[in-house]
Amino acid sequence: MKNISVNPKETSNPAILKFEISEFITSYESFEFNNIDEAKDSPLAQQLFYLPFVKKIYISGNFVAIERYNIVEWSDVQDEVATQIQNYLKNSGTVVNSSEKIKTNPVTIYAESTPNPEVLKFVANKKLVHSTYEFTSIDEASSSPLASELFHFPFVKSVFIDQNYVSITKYNVAEWNDITMELREFIRNYLENGKVIISDNSSKTVEQKQEELDRKFDDLDDVSKEIINILEEYIRPAVASDGGNIEFKSYDKNSKIVKVILQGACSGCPSSTFTLKNGIENMLKEMLKDKISAVEAING
Repeated sequence: MKNISVNPKETSNPAILKFEISEFITSYESFEFNNIDEAKDSPLAQQLFYLPFVKKIYISGNFVAIERYNIVEWSDVQDEVATQIQNYLKNSGTVVNSSEKIKTNPVTIYAESTPNPEVLKFVANKKLVHSTYEFTSIDEASSSPLASELFHFPFVKSVFIDQNYVSITKYNVAEWNDITMELREFIRNYLENGKVIISDNSSKTVEQKQEELDRKFDDLDDVSKEIINILEEYIRPAVASDGGNIEFKSYDKNSKIVKVILQGACSGCPSSTFTLKNGIENMLKEMLKDKISAVEAING
């Protein structure tokens, strides 16, 4: 039996709960099932549909998101569902019969809250980009037609795009309850129409920058390399799940101070200082002992 963990995670939609899995269960594919008949090629989804409160199922990457009927509250059933998914996967149950012709939904978008109350994460059932992009104004967004159009909404302050989601920071002039549906539908329609997310030139520039970073990595001291590896393996995935990103900026061997860049939902987040000190700093101090004295953040 496999060692797999399944953790329920709330989304901004109280009817939808996301069950994050400790490994990927699909290979670059995403699926949406509206009923048990549509789920005939997904034994996992079929099993879940036997639960009377399951309305809709999304399967993508390393999670299963379930929309419930209002006959129950998630707090009453989420542990049962998590255990059912976990047991199914531990016994090597088939998630989707990929050899069959599967009905996939072109684009599904759902909104997910982040630790930053001014930032909402719009998650897609498909991969959007291969790198991270942050735009803090329409002038900066010339390389991203999607971000440029989002800036035409008067309440959009900044846009962060990574993997399969778009994080949007709003101005205080609007409340999420009033604008979430509008933004979600706009992003869904934009993607369904196959419009460009990031221009080819920008993608090539990012690839060139990554190659340059790889070359610079080889020239770094051993402690800096250790810090980068820890950020990549342990910290970045957690930060990404909250709609943000963290990058290594510098390490001073004399002061032993590490500087990092926070982007997306992490930039300007009220809880970022707590996360920085009690999460990132503590982890680096624990793993690198007396090589680290403090971690300082620079908002991207």
